[in-house]
Amino acid sequence: MTFLNSFLLTDNRSMKGPDSLEQTIREEATSSTLPVITIGRLDRLDEHAYRKRCATRLVEIALDLETYAGVTRLFIP
Repeated sequence: MTFLNSFLLTDNRSMKGPDSLEQTIREEATSSTLPVITIGRLDRLDEHAYRKRCATRLVEIALDLETYAGVTRLFIP
């Protein structure tokens, strides 16, 4: 199985409507799709401790990306 070296990082978005990110994920995801990584509280990124937890989790995911094939979305931290 081949994986791309990138993933989508976004803030928590609306799950409503036919053009929403969530709807697109549901329609387009496959067993080899990498997850959309969603920062749960974008408004807290100015807090050092929260930003550090997000960064740490991103590195953990990136180092083990193949584990997440087929997972549609991951919320961090």
